[in-house]
Amino acid sequence: MTPSPDPTSTDAPPLDAVRPLRAAVLGTGSWGTTFAVVLADAGCEVTLWGRNADVCRQIADEHRNEAYLPGITLPATITATTDPAVALDGVDLVAVAVPSQEARHTLEPMRHLLPPTAVAVSLMKGVELSTDRRMSEVVAEAFAIPTDRVAVVSGPNLAREIAERQPTATVIASSDERTAQLVARACASSYFRPYTNTDVVGVELCGAVKNIIALAVGISQGRGLGFNTMATVITRGLVEITRLGLALGADAETFPGLAGMGDLVATCASPLSRNHTLGLHIGQGLTLAEATVATGGTAEGVKSSRSVLELARSIGVEMPITEAVVAVLHEGLAVDQLAALLLARPHKAEGV
Repeated sequence: MTPSPDPTSTDAPPLDAVRPLRAAVLGTGSWGTTFAVVLADAGCEVTLWGRNADVCRQIADEHRNEAYLPGITLPATITATTDPAVALDGVDLVAVAVPSQEARHTLEPMRHLLPPTAVAVSLMKGVELSTDRRMSEVVAEAFAIPTDRVAVVSGPNLAREIAERQPTATVIASSDERTAQLVARACASSYFRPYTNTDVVGVELCGAVKNIIALAVGISQGRGLGFNTMATVITRGLVEITRLGLALGADAETFPGLAGMGDLVATCASPLSRNHTLGLHIGQGLTLAEATVATGGTAEGVKSSRSVLELARSIGVEMPITEAVVAVLHEGLAVDQLAALLLARPHKAEGV
């Protein structure tokens, strides 16, 4: 068992270390498993942790995760366990890919297992209900580590395409450039190109709100609306993301980049996006419960929509698309009223 971390420590593994980095990924869903593939292909020693013993056994023994990545052969160097002490033993970094609203109570019992210099990486997209905390803040608080030992990953990163080794780029954001560089080194490969960024607020808000905009696009397409509507929702959605981010001190340059427009387009346009797919089912007339079953599970934007709207209202930021999605998903607004609600808003200059 490793000693408890010192919350004041900012030490991290040296970038010039010649040994392979040891990594744990918490969460055996599609994105957690995919990021484990990325880390392994980049040369890390990787252990996946999950609660489902059958999934962990299949990953470790058969190099497959048919429940979440059917048909994909995983690197033989990846192992898996249901024991967090085994997963976290001696790691240089731990990537967290559990559902955002479950993160705090999942991580807190593992706090004492985290090595004193390990870097934590949030793969999650959302804002915590009741606290309005971004996921990097939840990770830092749950693990009791300083924020400069936390990084976030965001970008046009659809899990299935990356698991198939299709080329993509991503953003690694941390308040400490050295932490961001460490994580970038751990995941850089021939098909996965990381860029570093110190705008954690902007990168995380892009990742959280783009899921909500993708729900809106899916709903509109489920009603049979076309590309003009999709382009309008995406473009005005980016305005909402930018408006919220700037109010919270984010860098304006983040929003037209990979974590902003890049991730927004991928999530809104791809049938691989769970948020887009769930929105499509809602637009076709299914209830939220029925759409969740048809999608194969819930989508992060469903719960995050309420917490993002709560955050925006608390600081006086207007987010009409987010508000409309919340009304449809949680307040009984008919889907046919969504477009009318948005189009009936007062006319104004585009940049406002």
